[in-house]
This record gives sequence, structure tokens and C-alpha cells, in this order.
Amino acid sequence: MAARSVSRAEAAKKFTLLEVNQTDGTNEERMMENAPKRYGRGLFLATVAGGLTSLAWGRPVWSHVSSALSSAEALVPLVPQGWRIYSVADHMPTFEPQTWQLSIDGLVKNKLTLSYEELRSLPAERQISTFHCVTGWTVKNVHWKGVRLKTIFDRALPYPSAHALQFVSAEIPYIDYLTLDQSLLPEVMLAYEMDGKPLSREHGAPLRLVIPEMYGYKGVKWLDRINLVPQAGDGYWELLGYDRDAWVGHSNGY
Repeated sequence: MAARSVSRAEAAKKFTLLEVNQTDGTNEERMMENAPKRYGRGLFLATVAGGLTSLAWGRPVWSHVSSALSSAEALVPLVPQGWRIYSVADHMPTFEPQTWQLSIDGLVKNKLTLSYEELRSLPAERQISTFHCVTGWTVKNVHWKGVRLKTIFDRALPYPSAHALQFVSAEIPYIDYLTLDQSLLPEVMLAYEMDGKPLSREHGAPLRLVIPEMYGYKGVKWLDRINLVPQAGDGYWELLGYDRDAWVGHSNGY
């Protein structure tokens, strides 16, 4: 499957910044029933349209861009254990448990199509980790439940030529990549529960990629396809200048 690409102008046009209070499920339900409210969109878009490829100029320039970005995000107040929710499409994808499927394709011996029930029947793991956003905010002690990618590999049987994974979101055109080695890190997970509950729509229901050692933009939400590919490529935000290997504290984040 060919990688989906996106221009900087398209990304700026579609980018949305939302706020969700993790501790108040009522607020999340209300957001699902009503059209999402946009906060500080104009200022944030000005930063994106200004060219995040400037990150390649070095940390002094990134510090300047990051400062402007923080000013935009400051328009969305954070509450204790709060989240800022990002979307690059006009609407967040919806989830129907009876029809949703996860496809495992590409360089594998056994192509898989898993229903939501089949996914949840696989051997599950639990972990507690910190979520880091590249723009500088974090949420600590997030409880995740889900499936390790090794469990998927044991069933799909990747070919020796498969050295990377392409993660495809139902939120078109969002994709991202990990190398095979990165996907096997101990805390990398395909998560379907957060803090003891199934993922909400805002948090990527029904399935999202969790990579605590990398910044959040690598954690593809609304995940519905994984392609095994020869090598890693550039995902949605990498095409706009972010690092492909988004290690917390060692890439172009805080």
C-alpha cells in the first residue's frame, strides 16, 4: 500500500486543536454529541503554515518556533491530568464495534483481518507510562491495556524483507512508521483501553499505537491498518519537519 502524503498547506488547513479533561467522562460524551469546539486554531495554524521544516535549522531556531507554538497552545487551559487532543481532519473517525476491522498486510506470510472482538481476545498486556507531547506537555501514570506487536507478528509471520511497519489511521491522511526493532520495544503497544475503560473517540477508539519512549505524534490513533514494509518512511508530521525517530528528550521536542 502506497504511503499517503500531505502538503504543508493541506496540513495547516485541516489541523484542529481540542481539549479533553481526562477525569470527566461526561465532558467526553458531550464532545462526541456536539461538533468539536476549536481553540486557538488561527494562531496554531500560523505556526504550522510558517514551516515546521525550520526544525532542521537547529535547536536555537526550534526554541523560537516552540515558544510560538506554546503561546498558541496556552489558549487551551490544561486541567490536572488533562489532555490536548489533535486532529488533522475535519471530523474525528467514528467506531462501530460490529464492523470495525484491523488489517495486517504487506510483507507477511499470513495476511490478517481482525474484528474488534478477535483483537480483544488476543493475549493482553497492561502497563503504566507517561505520555509526552512534542510541544512540551505530559500526562503521567496513564494506564494502558492492549496487545504487543509481537503477538501480531507470531500470527502474521513477517517475511525477512520486512524491516518496518506503516501504521494507517482512519483519520485520513494520517500515517506513521516504526522500524521493526522499534516496534518490539518492551512498552510499545496496540492499546484499546486507557485508564480502565475502552478508548474514547477523542483518544483514538478503538485502537491506537502507544510508544512511551517517543513523542505522541508517533502514536497513531484510530488505527485500522498495519502494513509490513521494506523500510520506514516519513509520516504525516515528519513530512512537515518533525523527526522520524521521535525519542523523548533526544529529538526536536522539549
